Amino acid sequence: MSVIPFDRREGYIWFDGQIVPWTDAKVHVLTHGLHYGSCVFEGERAYGGQIFKSTEHSERLHKSASILDFTIPYSVAEIDAAKHKVLELNNMKDAYVRPVAWRGSEMMAVAAQHSTIHVAIAVWDWPSMFDIETKMKGIKLDIADYRRPDPMTAPSEAKAAGLYMICTISKHRAEKKGFADALMYDWQGRVAECTGANVFFTKDGAIHTPIADCFLDGITRRTTIDLAKRRGIDVIERRIMPDELPSFNECFITGTAAEVTPVSQVGPHSYQPGNITRTLVEDYSAEVRPKAAAAA
Repeated sequence: MSVIPFDRREGYIWFDGQIVPWTDAKVHVLTHGLHYGSCVFEGERAYGGQIFKSTEHSERLHKSASILDFTIPYSVAEIDAAKHKVLELNNMKDAYVRPVAWRGSEMMAVAAQHSTIHVAIAVWDWPSMFDIETKMKGIKLDIADYRRPDPMTAPSEAKAAGLYMICTISKHRAEKKGFADALMYDWQGRVAECTGANVFFTKDGAIHTPIADCFLDGITRRTTIDLAKRRGIDVIERRIMPDELPSFNECFITGTAAEVTPVSQVGPHSYQPGNITRTLVEDYSAEVRPKAAAAA
C-alpha cells in the first residue's frame, strides 16, 4: 500500500499565526527543537467537527512549554481558535489534531534562551480503526526493555518530544515480534504505561491503574476514570508490581489514538476483555462525539 509522506500531503497548516499551504510548512535543519529535543506537542481528536477537550489540551501545551522553560507566544484561546480554523479549512470532521511548539534556529547550543518559539497546528484524517466487535478481541502487548525515567531526571509531567525516543524504540521492537505495542515499567520496576497510552486492569469488579507520577497523566486517562466513576465502578490508583499481572481479569489502554482499547495479552499473561472494558469502550465513544450528532 502506497503511503503519502506527511511532508507531501495536501491541505493547510497553521504556522506562527498564518495559514500556509501544507508543503510550505518547513523548518531549517539547524532548528534547536530537532537537535536538542526542545519541543512539546499535543495529540487530539476531532469527532463530527468538534475537538474533544480542546481547551484542556491547549492548557497542557502551555504547561509543557513552561516545564521546558519557554513560553508559547499564543494564548490558549488563540490556539483553540487556530485548531478549529485549520480543521475547517481542511474540510475535516473526524481528524487527528497536532499542535506543536519548538525552539527555532537562532542558537545552536544547549543553551537557547534567545531562540524564537514557533508554533504549528496540523490535522489529518483519522477514522475509527475498528468496529466494536473487532476491537473487543483485544490487542497484544510486549514488555519493553526501556523504563519510564525517574521524574528527578526527566520532565515527566510535560508532553515533550524527547521523552518519546524510548517509546519509539520500544514500539518498534514490539511490532517486530508481532505485538501491537509494549507495556513499560517505571524507573523502579513497577507497571507504568504503554509507549503512547495509559494502562488499566480490572479485578473483583474494580479498576486498578498505576499512579501517574513519572509518566503523563493522560487526558483520555482522566476521562476514562471519570466515566468509570459515573458508573459506580471503583477506580484504584496505586503502585502495581509486575508479579501482579497474572491476577487481573481484564486489561485495557487509553489514549487519544487508542481511545479505549481492550488488551488480550501482556507478555506471557492473557486477559479476557469483559463487561467493564466493553462498558468503557462504549461510554467513551458516546462521550467524545458531539451530543447533537449523537441525537440526530
